[in-house]
Amino acid sequence: MPCYKLDGICPIVHPTAFVHPTAVLIGDVQIKQDCYVGPNASLRGDFGRIIMEQGSNVQDNCVVHGFPKSDTLIEENGHVGHGAILHGCIVGKDSLIGMNAVILDNAMIAPRCLVGAGAIVKANFECEQETLILGSPAKVIRKLSKKEILWKYDGTQEYQNLSRRCHASLEECSPLREAEPNRKRMDDFISNKTLSPKNDT
Repeated sequence: MPCYKLDGICPIVHPTAFVHPTAVLIGDVQIKQDCYVGPNASLRGDFGRIIMEQGSNVQDNCVVHGFPKSDTLIEENGHVGHGAILHGCIVGKDSLIGMNAVILDNAMIAPRCLVGAGAIVKANFECEQETLILGSPAKVIRKLSKKEILWKYDGTQEYQNLSRRCHASLEECSPLREAEPNRKRMDDFISNKTLSPKNDT
């Protein structure tokens, strides 16, 4: 992976974490156990500190950064969807940030919250735990159901499993010319078969 020391400060990656070879880590970045960092993610710890706590994930094309003296923190089992931007904020334990959402400076997403895809969370935003946050600018819409919280938990577990799968079997290869007979499906390697969201409201 492209990993760069800056001013003598080197990124830290726990051996059980998986960072895709195309992701970029710069400076004061700490990635703890069982984390997953997806393709083309950029974690720039060149001004502030970036911490991914145990079991969290940052998916494809995400940007994580912050102003000088800031901390950008993804707490335990935090889940950051494709293309999201985090800037000097806190993503609470077991919370999910939807695809292409933007979380700005000093925003604090409480534990077990869901931020919808494309939401823009303004600086200094705060919310109660177990809430649904949508819109631009983002607002708290309602409390989450137990089913929604469990759906998020299952998805995050699958990314922790993906980190282990990548350590075990991901390798660069040349594409085949055609499908082999009885080609396997990725379904065979996924432990949770119900990853699609179910709205029970």
